[in-house]
Amino acid sequence: MKAQNKHLEGQGEVDYDYSNDILFFKVKNRKYNKSIEFENLVIDIDNEDFITGIQIFDASKFLQVNKESLRNIPKWIFQAVVIGENIEIRLNYETIVRNKTVEKNPIIVRENKANLPSSEMICEV
Repeated sequence: MKAQNKHLEGQGEVDYDYSNDILFFKVKNRKYNKSIEFENLVIDIDNEDFITGIQIFDASKFLQVNKESLRNIPKWIFQAVVIGENIEIRLNYETIVRNKTVEKNPIIVRENKANLPSSEMICEV
């Protein structure tokens, strides 16, 4: 991976809307500017063009985890990298499935249609 021009690290938070099956990861204390919508997710951009949030719709289906497990995510890391024509989002989180801790590491890649500048953001709880 190439070195990025812009780098951000921060503390974050996670929220899960059980009834609508929407999982939301975000960096705390960043000023929201705009959103970019994709087929099953929305990414939030701050006023410095960093990706600072992601909303995943139909999260249980998309992440292949049952809804009950998404209610309890004790540890997670959200990393967003913009390199040229691609936006890459890595989620590394733990959830509880049948009283066992299970680690998940989905990688989401989308086209950078918004022409965001190269950057890297790492956020964890």
